[in-house]
Amino acid sequence: MNTSQSNRSVCRKDLFLLPENTVYLDGNSLGALPKAVPERLNEMLKAEWGQELIGGWNVAGWMAQPARIGNLVAQLIGAPEDSVVMGDTLSIKVYQALAAAIEMRPARKVILSDSGNFPTDLYMAQGLIDSLKQGHQLKVLPSDQIPDAIDDNVAVVMLTQVDYKTGKKYDMRTITSLAHDAGAVMIWDLAHSAGAIHVDIAASQCEFAVGCSYKYLNGGPGAPAFIYVRPDLIDSIKPALSGWLGHEAPFAFDLTYRPSPGIERMRVGTPSVLQMTSLETALQVWDGITMHEIQQASTELSELFILGVEQSCPQLTLISPRDASLRGSQVSFSFEHGYAAIQALIAHGVVGDFRAPNVMRFGFTPLYINKADIDLAVLTIVEVINNHLWDKPEYKLANRVT
Repeated sequence: MNTSQSNRSVCRKDLFLLPENTVYLDGNSLGALPKAVPERLNEMLKAEWGQELIGGWNVAGWMAQPARIGNLVAQLIGAPEDSVVMGDTLSIKVYQALAAAIEMRPARKVILSDSGNFPTDLYMAQGLIDSLKQGHQLKVLPSDQIPDAIDDNVAVVMLTQVDYKTGKKYDMRTITSLAHDAGAVMIWDLAHSAGAIHVDIAASQCEFAVGCSYKYLNGGPGAPAFIYVRPDLIDSIKPALSGWLGHEAPFAFDLTYRPSPGIERMRVGTPSVLQMTSLETALQVWDGITMHEIQQASTELSELFILGVEQSCPQLTLISPRDASLRGSQVSFSFEHGYAAIQALIAHGVVGDFRAPNVMRFGFTPLYINKADIDLAVLTIVEVINNHLWDKPEYKLANRVT
């Protein structure tokens, strides 16, 4: 990439529908709405569903969406064509990857993960272990103990590349190499990586990767998840969830399951066409932008943010890695009154989020956040914290979603 390309702005705020007088720093939980999505959805509803009815599966290409969109996501995570497919939820994709990985190492019984992993990944692992009843063990350790714990007892190493609370980032190639040296299978959860940082999943040589599309990919609430399987393995993987649409010939209506060749065997149920359509349209905002450019812009914004907050709010403690190369596209601070402070910030036009017990979390999405937004966000944080604006009863009432 030449210098002029690397220094150009990647901000495309005009392509997003954002509330006025709001700095949105929560794209790491739910991405903003691209303006093209409502128009495309309206077209799909009226012209495709409305006029084609059931014919839309063929005429409008609904059935092909999971693989077609999977190839778009593949471009953003450094995966080869036809190695990613969309569908279902991230929990389901974690289950699929983990079940397949365990089967690849039948003599081993340890699933290794870390205590900073998103809880649903651990829940799915424990649920699978309980249902298999084959003596498997979920071993959960602090992240700094993971490298030394990868030994020849480990069947699967399952980690989220970017910690959802702190933003701490694993070195994907190093950890995958350690797993392979020990004979273990590697699964990466890219929920906080896809669309946020540069990822080269093919170069990592991991067997599986999963992720969601409603955060940095802006697919909308409940948008479908994705699963990646390394191409040399896919035709040997036996899907644990042998759904109708993962069948080699679903409309032959055979009573015996035969997995589809290639990545489509990881499909399970009927694709959510409305959500798929939203996501496919949302991904158009990435045209002409590289993930290297996104990561560089994110680093510039987050460094500016950290500097501003730390200079004026010593009450907040940075818990994200200070070295930008060691974190994803988010910054987290701890604060005793973190929940109330986040609610006060939202009320004053800066949207971040809270993670128990005391973490104030801010995501950086350069597609619709620029330096002016960061300056305004810092000024607002300083006002809310230093003037104790958070210390009001209405900001201390816990919402169901934090």
